[in-house]
Amino acid sequence: MGEAKEEAVRTIIEFVKAPDMFQCDLLDMPAIGQLEKDAKYALVYQLLKIFLTQRLDAYLEFQTANSTLLKSYGLVHEDCITKMRLMSLVDLGSSGSGQIPYALIRDTLRISEDEVEMWVVKAITAKLMDCKMDQMNQVVIVSRCTERVFSQHQWQTLRTKLATWRGNIANVISTIQTNKVTEEASQGVQGLMTR
Repeated sequence: MGEAKEEAVRTIIEFVKAPDMFQCDLLDMPAIGQLEKDAKYALVYQLLKIFLTQRLDAYLEFQTANSTLLKSYGLVHEDCITKMRLMSLVDLGSSGSGQIPYALIRDTLRISEDEVEMWVVKAITAKLMDCKMDQMNQVVIVSRCTERVFSQHQWQTLRTKLATWRGNIANVISTIQTNKVTEEASQGVQGLMTR
């Protein structure tokens, strides 16, 4: 595992640099996990954790304390901010009630009111979210969000949704069959009455 440290660090840096990669399961990999307690690479692991589980404010705090480290790996601060804004927006969409107020987006992404819709469009274009913007009520209505990580919790949520859908489909089939039997019976009665 020790030999894999350099490769693990390179993988983390490539994920952070990639402008179109917003989801990964690197945190579950043993080669990556070993970096958390490594004196030399713990900060790189912490950076990955911020990108996958936290929001822009956490990145900005990390960058303030570790700007030299980020530069040493060739990370461009503005690019990281752009990616973290999109990931923070996705986090807002997946952790809420399906509606995100414009003001919350503005505050979380640290942008002006005029930029809110632009960032929502960027998230839609990157296929991170499916949503509608309600300009009158200043709210984004989210129908789907990409998960940043897909771990045990996401599997359990998916299982629950599938079980619900299965139950709903069973109810629809049962209703259709009941209606079909009722319709056939009423047609049979009508047939007897016409004879």
